[in-house]
Amino acid sequence: MFNGVKRMATKSLMLFFQFRHSNWNILLLITVLIAGCTESNTYKPLPPPKVTVSQPIRREIIDYLEFTGNTQAVNTVKLRARVEGYLEKVLFNDGDRVKQGQPLFIIQQNTYEAKLQQAKADLLTQKARYQHALTEYTRYSKLLMQKAASQTDVDQWRYERDAAQAALLSAEAAVELAKLDLGYTKVVASFDGRIDRRLKDMGNLVGSGEATILAEVSEIDPIYVYFTINEKQLLRVINKSQLSLEQASDKRWPVYVGFANEKGFPYEGQLDFASVGITPTTGTLLVRGILPNPKGTLIPGLFARVRVPLGGKKPALLIPREALGFDQQGPYVLLVNEKHLVERRSVTLGTEMEGFRVIEKGLKGGESVIISGLLKAIPGYEVTPEKTELEPLGENESGSSQKTDAEEVGS
Repeated sequence: MFNGVKRMATKSLMLFFQFRHSNWNILLLITVLIAGCTESNTYKPLPPPKVTVSQPIRREIIDYLEFTGNTQAVNTVKLRARVEGYLEKVLFNDGDRVKQGQPLFIIQQNTYEAKLQQAKADLLTQKARYQHALTEYTRYSKLLMQKAASQTDVDQWRYERDAAQAALLSAEAAVELAKLDLGYTKVVASFDGRIDRRLKDMGNLVGSGEATILAEVSEIDPIYVYFTINEKQLLRVINKSQLSLEQASDKRWPVYVGFANEKGFPYEGQLDFASVGITPTTGTLLVRGILPNPKGTLIPGLFARVRVPLGGKKPALLIPREALGFDQQGPYVLLVNEKHLVERRSVTLGTEMEGFRVIEKGLKGGESVIISGLLKAIPGYEVTPEKTELEPLGENESGSSQKTDAEEVGS
């Protein structure tokens, strides 16, 4: 028992010395911290933010304007029943390609064949009547000269002759009308094109009290593309080309077209028509291009992207679209001057080409344009520029997207 008490006393003494030693360590640490706080603090400013700069690309380009429009058929006709009767035959399949003059519908013909025969019979009757009246008038005129007939008889047969002649003309006209009605029983294609589905089936009575629509035929080779151009763009076209739209139409100005599932503008056509004036309510001018469509792959009503060149190649400066900024004053770029200070420069934009934008005014070509790190760059403050070289555009890259001022601010 005594040994146990001794061991407990020894253990307690060792814990006391350990606790005392740790307290001395804590006290030493507090002393060092207090000594450090008594030293004076010095402010070290942050280095200027890093931005990436590059000079604009110089390249010869073709200036374009881009629009949106839709396709329409060159000719469209609604085939109507011009005579009354039962629809006897349908001579096509829905959606077929048809040729000019090709029979498409046959309306009940026997009635109109009979009417034609009746008109011809009446014509023969009137011819006989006229010949008889003419013979009698000639005979009585001779008898009057021999004083063997009265003037009254001659006048009577003159009247009969003239009346028979008028009836003969009427009968001839009736025959022609009967031929026309018989011809209307055969409905034919007015031009080469593609026919829509039939709207009336065989056995239906058509043309009864109305000109019943039977089907619709559209000519889609070539095909029209309609689009509108606003006043600002129109003035730009006139200034760049030095041509009126009428002169441009006469010269068959090129038009390039692309559709929703395509990149670029694979279809080439020509400017075909422009309205004589701007629509006051919209401030736009209706313009039309015409495209060849030999395979019939383009159909009316397609949404189309239209690109119109403004002239030949010209030198231009291009910068990445990401380097542009927009505010209430318009588009601008941020530059780094010789003192590494940021400057704001207003610019006038031109054509967009594969992520690059043509700068028409505002840059000369030797400036250091900030193309990355725009959020760190504040006009009037210093930055650390890191120079890089922009990759030039390929020779075949020539997309365009001319936007209005409102779109630019919205961007």
